[in-house]
Amino acid sequence: MSFDRSRLPDPQSYYESQGLKLSKGKKWVTTSCAFHGGSDSMRVNLISGAFSCMAGCGAKGGDVMSYHRAIKAWDFVTACKDLGCWIEDGKSSSKPPRPAPLSPRDALTLIGYEAMLVAGTASSIGRGYQLTSNDKSRLLEACGRIQLIGGFYL
Repeated sequence: MSFDRSRLPDPQSYYESQGLKLSKGKKWVTTSCAFHGGSDSMRVNLISGAFSCMAGCGAKGGDVMSYHRAIKAWDFVTACKDLGCWIEDGKSSSKPPRPAPLSPRDALTLIGYEAMLVAGTASSIGRGYQLTSNDKSRLLEACGRIQLIGGFYL
């Protein structure tokens, strides 16, 4: 069983499939940051798949796999399988792959972002804002990430 980088999706297709609207460009393009909800604050490299939030939320990574792991809060193997770049070679391993949880610092950072999104959404609802289906979906995703990360450390 192994990771095959050549099977990673094309960065532009992948990011667009995640609902991000990419600006025009050849190498680096601008889009919204799904980690903190900022509009036009994240830069994406269409060649390598690297991403970096320019607003200071700290979200960054070197390829599509890094983004997929961070946005889903999944371990490496689960994210690879979801993206179709994990190759089953038919050999049985003596022990199951160990999940690679986030470091405690990264976990707290991610929980902080998600908690801010949940708090902001609660504030908006309190002021009478009607959530769109995308808002509801993102809120549920944030809550799920908080719960998943909490499960690693409790």
